[in-house]
Amino acid sequence: MCEGLAVDTTDAVDLRAARHAALGDPIRLAIVDELRSSDRSPVELREQFALESNLLAHHLDVLESVGLISRTRSSGDGRRRYVHLLRSALPGTEAGIPAAGPALFVCTLNSARSQLAAALWQHLTGADASSAGTHPAAAVHPGAVAAASRAGLDLGGAVPASLDDVDPPALVVTVCDRAHEELPGAADRLHWSVPDPVPAGTKRAFDATVAELAERITAVARLESAA
Repeated sequence: MCEGLAVDTTDAVDLRAARHAALGDPIRLAIVDELRSSDRSPVELREQFALESNLLAHHLDVLESVGLISRTRSSGDGRRRYVHLLRSALPGTEAGIPAAGPALFVCTLNSARSQLAAALWQHLTGADASSAGTHPAAAVHPGAVAAASRAGLDLGGAVPASLDDVDPPALVVTVCDRAHEELPGAADRLHWSVPDPVPAGTKRAFDATVAELAERITAVARLESAA
């Protein structure tokens, strides 16, 4: 048993060293810093950091090889990918959420993800939050209302709103790939490529959405406070 523990410890140290080495490159560190608050497509990262596609691909391959990022297909434009930071792989995450400012969360129908995100932002940070859709549905999905209730939130009186009728605050977050790809000015907002729980329609799917949104809000609220 002792020998097995020694091997496991050595493997863990080697992985930590590989991750530190990957982050020793200034470009890769800057990419990770950007991904702390927002998922980005490779095209968006290329534009932000003025990188050729082959060089960006190399940096992303290195980060993925040490378990710092993942890449997933867009639920909107299937030709597009989004790069996600795997926050659990990064050390030094502090507990607690400092004060944060108002936020607007946007998805296509404004019936699930954006409604849950706004309710969680208010609950976790104490700051104002609103939500809107690019093509709002007639009502909030009952699965979202139930998941909110399980999380101690109230969406009982929530009604989908059109993005055209909302005055956006400084912080705007799209939580839907389709909405992000439909709207201009991607660099001026954050994007969280959160899977839509509605097609599955299960408690597990909606609860997973709540958990992912809560994790992202916790991270971004800290970043906003530190800025």
